[in-house]
Amino acid sequence: MAVSGSKAVFGDVYVDDLVSSCGNGLDFVKPTGVYFADRSLSACQKVSIILRKREQPNNRLLCGCYVGDAIQRNTKYNSPFGPMMKSIHTSRFFCSSAGAAHDVSFDGSSKDEQIASLPEQAVPGQKILTLLSASCYLPHPAKEETGGEDAHFICANEQAIGVADGVGGWAEVGINAGEFARELMSNSVAAIQDEPEGFVDPARVLEKAHSNTKSQGSSTACIITLTEEGIHAINLGDSGFIVVRDGCTVFQSPVQQHGFNFTYQLESGDTGDLPSSGQVFRIPVLPGDVIVAGTDGLFDNLYNNEVTAVVVQAQRSGFSPEVTAKQIAALARERAMDRNRQTPFSKAAQDAGLRYYGGKLDDITVVVSYITRSTNV
Repeated sequence: MAVSGSKAVFGDVYVDDLVSSCGNGLDFVKPTGVYFADRSLSACQKVSIILRKREQPNNRLLCGCYVGDAIQRNTKYNSPFGPMMKSIHTSRFFCSSAGAAHDVSFDGSSKDEQIASLPEQAVPGQKILTLLSASCYLPHPAKEETGGEDAHFICANEQAIGVADGVGGWAEVGINAGEFARELMSNSVAAIQDEPEGFVDPARVLEKAHSNTKSQGSSTACIITLTEEGIHAINLGDSGFIVVRDGCTVFQSPVQQHGFNFTYQLESGDTGDLPSSGQVFRIPVLPGDVIVAGTDGLFDNLYNNEVTAVVVQAQRSGFSPEVTAKQIAALARERAMDRNRQTPFSKAAQDAGLRYYGGKLDDITVVVSYITRSTNV
């Protein structure tokens, strides 16, 4: 699993303005304007990013639901990275109808994260923010036959995406952690279906999904939804996401790890880290922003400025999210196989006192979401 020099952020977090960082994200510890209200261990359960001194968007969402099985298909896109693209898989999930969710409490803190006033019903003709998402998955070359250990989903009408990375160490005892990751993501989609329409709570979704996952193994998890205020997300472990705006990385989710290459991870039962250890984020977004979510196979091998450069070129060329995801994944695989280049993983390894240089070959999952504005009909 993955690595970063970033440390987990604890306590209540308030962000006056998102910080622009066009450099690499390995040096990211916390953005400017972040204040820690409580440094006690009891406050290490959640992180809530709340916008202050900034006008809240008036956008209203129409949220439906949609799910199903992943569709694996070959791409006909001619990548500039050549043979690196041969094992690309893309997937889409189609969700069925949603129902009411049961009230789930997270150590008393979930109510603090509820939106103060409920969103109004979407009005015909009103402009609303939407996620236009697509994915690319490149399993480790040695794990192609078993499908690798990453998993992800896209629920388009529910405005939700998620990624998970099964911990490869389980293979030493004959367990494929990819099965745990896939079940966790499948259960996350089912939990999204049970959420109240228009009010998907990522923390509640992850709590339900974890409690219903019975496969052996463990994995990281990252679930992101789009609300009228912006994106609402939970991340546990070393998967994560960045937000790109106007050619710069304006946010990166911090990595959670117990030590070098020892990520936070969910496991069936209570033997691993708990969903309540995940960090919860609320981040304002604008039309034109791009969310890039991925597993450590992405962020171990590419710095933020490298990902952002691909995003900028894709936007200028008018590429779809699917093409952008493929290009980012292909570049990450190229870096993973390069023994002569410094990468986020090699930098973190060196910081931990190890002699290591080059990339880290791993499963690579990339989900790219364009924030667009559409008219409700």
